[in-house]
Amino acid sequence: MQRFVAFDVETPNHRNHRMSAIGITVVEDGMIVEEFESFVNPETEFDAFNIRLTGINEEVVADAPIFPELWPQIRPFMESGILVAHNAVFDLSVLRRCLEDYAISWRDSTPYLCTVQMGRRLLPGISHKLNDMCSYYGLALEHHRAGSDSHACAEILLHYLNSGVDAAPFLRTYCL
Repeated sequence: MQRFVAFDVETPNHRNHRMSAIGITVVEDGMIVEEFESFVNPETEFDAFNIRLTGINEEVVADAPIFPELWPQIRPFMESGILVAHNAVFDLSVLRRCLEDYAISWRDSTPYLCTVQMGRRLLPGISHKLNDMCSYYGLALEHHRAGSDSHACAEILLHYLNSGVDAAPFLRTYCL
């Protein structure tokens, strides 16, 4: 079986150009085998909306690493399998903008799966918001906590795969 790297980012403001937290959950051989979570000091201002949504503010991230300090830790995860996110284009775009803003070279493109897009085709007629999917499958969720969100995304992917879904038709490429 392939290795999947579910990830989720939280952002400090409406510009979505920096992250304030990242969660990573690795799926291998049909099981969650590793998890990582960190706050990230975005070196930018926080919007009140994002603070209310995530509970993350300047004080929470004051001693957190900035993205270039954290990248050596998360890069091996991101390169170890197919990236997966719930609403993947959003999370991938934040990653892309962080890489750009800090002039960090990585790949030109990366394969990914989006559990929202998969769900819309596999389970039409229901809401595919992360909290609704967690309710549907009976999964625990601390919504807008990057580690919990990435874990939930991995669990949703596992539900799809364990029901016999072939991920290959859902595989896309994101240009970074």
